[in-house]
Amino acid sequence: MDWNTRITELLDIKYPIVQGGLAYLAYADLAAAVSEAGGLGQITAMSLESPEALRTEIRKVKEMTANPFGVNFAIGQHGRPYEHLLDVVIEEGVTVVSVTGGNPAPFFDYLKDVNMKKLVLVAAKRQAVKAESLGADAVMVVGHEGGGHLGRDDIGTMVLVPQVVDAVTIPVIASGGIGDGRGWMAAHALGADGIEMGTRFIATQECVHANTVYKDALLKSKETGTVIIKRSLGAPARALTNEWTEQILRLEAQNAQYEDLKHFISGEANKRFIHEGDSHAGFGWAGQVAGMIDDIPTVSELIERMVQQAETIRSKWL
Repeated sequence: MDWNTRITELLDIKYPIVQGGLAYLAYADLAAAVSEAGGLGQITAMSLESPEALRTEIRKVKEMTANPFGVNFAIGQHGRPYEHLLDVVIEEGVTVVSVTGGNPAPFFDYLKDVNMKKLVLVAAKRQAVKAESLGADAVMVVGHEGGGHLGRDDIGTMVLVPQVVDAVTIPVIASGGIGDGRGWMAAHALGADGIEMGTRFIATQECVHANTVYKDALLKSKETGTVIIKRSLGAPARALTNEWTEQILRLEAQNAQYEDLKHFISGEANKRFIHEGDSHAGFGWAGQVAGMIDDIPTVSELIERMVQQAETIRSKWL
């Protein structure tokens, strides 16, 4: 079947499937596998310690696939500078960047004379409208079901996506609660031009930076196995439920301030769980779709399965 949409045309990919930024997890192995399988893989720039480390990851992807890929910038990380990393992306000729968190206006200004497709992750209709006005080529719309950082309004994907579709003219990519061909087709029914998946791509063989403890936790998780942390800080984010996140919630209930919480919500605490498998001293981001994950396929197997599911649905209903 033909899967051509405005997103496949914009990004020059076979299937309208985008891999999420995935802090501390989205490196060359995963990005290349997704792109090679027909989607858009992404490297996470702000998780890397230097411009040369980013350059190395970009060149690894180029060695593993000739297909387009992107680089994600989580620019909302406490004002950390990103221009030196963006210079590398420009120098290496990467064709797609995505922006998560923060105000994308300065980021876009930096790229004003560069021929590069710009995607922005949003969690509210007003953010999508703003992103379009600033020059975004497409928006990725994450509903309340998603993993990691979310919007403050607790709006689910089924409601949020069509609202954004009606509010903007640029392509819309649906995110949050999508992990198979059924979710993919549902997104198209809502008017989206494509989908973004994060949590489901963690539970794949090519996500080599994710410890087996983390992957096993995703396999064992139920749809109720995640919690929202950091809500008291105005930055709600969804993670797997464990001892560490329960401790965070207790502190938040006691009106703890950022200084009291920073040890618990830090990138180091995140890495202790996802990289080292220490479930007693760290946490892992995950969306509610974790309750639907029951295996760890290769990326190619996952996307092929999704295509088969989606084609079955299309042939039945269209």
